[in-house]
Amino acid sequence: MVLDKQGGPNWFKNWCVAPVIVDPEKDEVYFTPIYYTMAHFSKYIRPGAIRIGFENEDDDLLVTAAQNRDGSIAAILFNQGATPKHLTLSLGEKLANISINAQAIQTIIIQN
Repeated sequence: MVLDKQGGPNWFKNWCVAPVIVDPEKDEVYFTPIYYTMAHFSKYIRPGAIRIGFENEDDDLLVTAAQNRDGSIAAILFNQGATPKHLTLSLGEKLANISINAQAIQTIIIQN
């Protein structure tokens, strides 16, 4: 989770990336994009959540979904493409039109 600017210490003695990088000489801490991505997921997909199935036909759109213990569903989308996307999210009879910017992460919460 936390490494120095050279990616260590680690058991394999190679350079690694971590969510948090520390520079002890400057007494500074850097939070990397991985940190913020992990924080995003953990904010909406709570302990005890169960991953649920979904359908996605767009190769540029990465999707995951989980049902939290309170019954809410968190659908997290990552548009890895270079253009914004417009899509329709459906759950049973409910439909929602969603827009997501290029290279963005977005979470949709569906309350129980």
